[in-house]
Amino acid sequence: MRVLVTGATGFIGRALCPALVAVGHEVAAVVRNSSNPGIPERATIHVISDIGPETEWDQALSGMDAVVHLAARAHVMEEHVRDPMGEFNRVNAEGTGRLTSAAAKAGIGRFVYLSTVKVMGDRSPAPFRETDTPRPENDYGKSKLAGERALAIAAADAGLEPVILRPPMVYGPGAKGNFLALMKLCQAAPPLPFSTVDNRRSIIYVGNLVDAIGRCLTADGAAGETYFVRDGEDLSTPALIRNVAAALGRPARLFPAPVGFLRLAGAITGKTQAISTLLSDLQVGDEKIRRQLGWTPSLNMLQGLKETAAWFSSGEMP
Repeated sequence: MRVLVTGATGFIGRALCPALVAVGHEVAAVVRNSSNPGIPERATIHVISDIGPETEWDQALSGMDAVVHLAARAHVMEEHVRDPMGEFNRVNAEGTGRLTSAAAKAGIGRFVYLSTVKVMGDRSPAPFRETDTPRPENDYGKSKLAGERALAIAAADAGLEPVILRPPMVYGPGAKGNFLALMKLCQAAPPLPFSTVDNRRSIIYVGNLVDAIGRCLTADGAAGETYFVRDGEDLSTPALIRNVAAALGRPARLFPAPVGFLRLAGAITGKTQAISTLLSDLQVGDEKIRRQLGWTPSLNMLQGLKETAAWFSSGEMP
């Protein structure tokens, strides 16, 4: 297939593009500037500096069979814009709507949209299923859900075959955001007050997510479907810290503290959201993609963490 990949130089794009080329697909990579680290030599390059409601896609979409839309506004650790929700919507909702409309007009078939578990909310009373009602709680989740709906509208008006993937936290070589922060914390190995936290969170290794994207590109049964994906092993916060620390060859110094104290400390320090993430459940069920597409993760969580730790220890991280 001839596949247009947006966000090609991002964390997931750098893993996806070589994998697609390796199995024989022709890749056209959408990048923000002419410096393209991680893009395979055989890929075609399209420089599109900004994704929004007025982006011109005709040239990039010409001759393509499919689109994988990874590009999004995410991982904003320190917000610097005056209207964060407006900016999330401009890129993730209106920008996706513009691309899906252009793809439909260009006669694109398969359109794989990388969404997020955050469209469901920030915590799960039970593992989320595809039939559950989305209830996003933050700007990012709300804008990504709007992107899903823009894709559905474009598909209804044309021959697009939409596939939506909603991953939980993604880790692996090149990881950013919360997982990179966790690895830095585990490397420093300070005493952490989480030994008695009893929660469960789903995660997915970037290589496993790339496998799932590849399957959704080509599987006949994927058209029109939405899937959750995960490694298959849900961990508590202390278990995740112990496993990350072990992969890095560092000790995990954990001690107990009351949950109420941790939440109070988060409120006092302005880290309410970060503490809530460490304490709450956020699980997904991946039975649907396993059943319908026969997909299973290629690496287990321990293997994925080993690969991630090797990258982190190599000094190649930002």
